[in-house]
Amino acid sequence: MITIIDYGLGNLGSILSMLRRTGHQAQVTNDVEVIARAKKLILPGVGAFDAGMRRLEENDLREILTTRVLSDGIPFLGICLGMQLMFEGSDEGELKGLGWFPGRFTHFPTTHNGAGLRVPHMGWNFIEPVRSKRLFQAAAEQPRFYFLHSYQLLATDPADVAATANYGGRFICAVERDNMMGVQFHPERSHRYGIELLRVFAAI
Repeated sequence: MITIIDYGLGNLGSILSMLRRTGHQAQVTNDVEVIARAKKLILPGVGAFDAGMRRLEENDLREILTTRVLSDGIPFLGICLGMQLMFEGSDEGELKGLGWFPGRFTHFPTTHNGAGLRVPHMGWNFIEPVRSKRLFQAAAEQPRFYFLHSYQLLATDPADVAATANYGGRFICAVERDNMMGVQFHPERSHRYGIELLRVFAAI
């Protein structure tokens, strides 16, 4: 059973529907006791960084998520804002993130090579998998995913980078370390590419 965290931010129904299309059972909850028994966790998210951290705190989810992910080592996937919250912080807000990965997020520049750069980065974009990370190992062609975000990862351990994309220069769009995975794009809006990524995660 894959457990999708409901903290009031994210495309919960779309993710649940897509997981079921892969043939895997899934549930949506913010119940700490259910999360404590979960086999795999997905943290979706849309919106601002501080709002996301406040919702986690208000729902008493920070401690249980850290225990399940860092101590118990169950597979975890952060999506969009969910990926951002796995890091130390963001220029978008003042609150500290979960801090599972080193690094923080910064706003995309609004110009590139003297021309205007439209922000947020919105729409389809190809990604470049890095090395043989698990989420993208089986890709038979260059994957493309749907993005909607204004902030990019400024820095992290290069060994954690799973994929990059290009928008006003290359930026990190997916990370992996041990049982922890995060993607900046929205697999639930990415049709067959998203279904394949969620199928891979479900099989880990």
